[in-house]
Amino acid sequence: MNYLLKNGQILLSGELRIRDLLIVAGRIAAIGKNLVASGVKTVDLQHAFITPGLVDLHVHLRDPGMTAEETIATGSLAAAHGGFTFVGAMPNVLPVPDNAEKLSQLIQRQQAEGVVHIGQYATITQKRTSQYLVDFAQLKQAGALAFSNDGSGVQSARTMLQAMQAAQTVNLPIAAHVEAEELVQGGVINAGVTAKTLNLPGIPETAETAQLARDLVLAQATGVHYHMCHVSTAAAVQMIRCAKQVGVNVTCEVTPHHLLLSEQAICNDDGNFKMNPPLRTEHDRQALLQGLLDGTIDCIATDHAPHTIEEKQLGLKKAAFGIVGSETAFSLLYTHLVKTNFCTLAQLIEWLNQQPIKIFSLGLPTELAVGAPADLAIFDLTHPFKINAADFCSKSANTPFLGEKVYGKTLCTIVAGKIVYLADELKAAITDE
Repeated sequence: MNYLLKNGQILLSGELRIRDLLIVAGRIAAIGKNLVASGVKTVDLQHAFITPGLVDLHVHLRDPGMTAEETIATGSLAAAHGGFTFVGAMPNVLPVPDNAEKLSQLIQRQQAEGVVHIGQYATITQKRTSQYLVDFAQLKQAGALAFSNDGSGVQSARTMLQAMQAAQTVNLPIAAHVEAEELVQGGVINAGVTAKTLNLPGIPETAETAQLARDLVLAQATGVHYHMCHVSTAAAVQMIRCAKQVGVNVTCEVTPHHLLLSEQAICNDDGNFKMNPPLRTEHDRQALLQGLLDGTIDCIATDHAPHTIEEKQLGLKKAAFGIVGSETAFSLLYTHLVKTNFCTLAQLIEWLNQQPIKIFSLGLPTELAVGAPADLAIFDLTHPFKINAADFCSKSANTPFLGEKVYGKTLCTIVAGKIVYLADELKAAITDE
């Protein structure tokens, strides 16, 4: 189907301008004012915002093995509902994609069952332990996006060094979940004031920084592209800043929840506030925001981590780690960062599109341009709405942001010219011409 999107707002030189956009055969055929076309579906966007599709380097689709929490179909539709046209799926599924055959089979399923582009991480080690390395060359040939043991850190320095050497040889990133397990010691939230108040075991910042220090030294020695997942502490931001200054090939991501919440938000025994890494101090949160502004932190990724209601109703001590994020990321960030003038809309799109595409060399569209693939998201920036679990496309709704009033509702997501998510507000606006 071909579409003429009328009266949309697009970013031109950092400013919003009203333009029409024509999509033909899966690509952008024209951008301009007062465009006319026959034999297309015409959609009056009434000044809604059109952007290249958002890109999320870090989601958990839970499929295969944990499909009560999420599936390829529901997880990709949740991403589309959030305006994402590409997601990077972490390999902590069962069985883990630790050889070429399992990775290929998983990628084939994702292509058949997903509604957005999905890049699949392979594991760093067999069975996602800290012992035996995978065959990096075969997994790259099978289509690996990068290598990660996300869900747990690689505990052996020797294993991580060898993994970095192998990843450097095949020119793919190592995406590290940075966590020294021997320092966690059963912690469930940040080791700080809130943990003491609620009498809960805490996770110290050194669980993050001690392993990060090791990894940065090894990354410098090997030259590998080392990507730190979900940075959460001020100390880690400063370590990465210093590493970049001396030429270490390091990038990192931050989650919306670490940008917007600190441990102060945890007022009671609510498992929806339990994530790994945990919400840190207000000082840490401010350092993450500053790290985004100065370029130390390269991009924003959701760490979308669905769990069942039963898994999250066990309280902070026993609940599973993680919250969903695909469907709320843009609206929360637009509301709390752009509307408060912390950053511009152009900067937010840079962190959610251009930067992840650049640092992982994804080759996806970074701007609305004639001839580019029609991977687009359309948002209503004007009207507020409440985050409601009943509206989610994910199988799970484990998030502390339920009920919050936000702006930036997703109206439509288009992948390769095909509408993969359409809000009720636009369904009535589509007419035949």
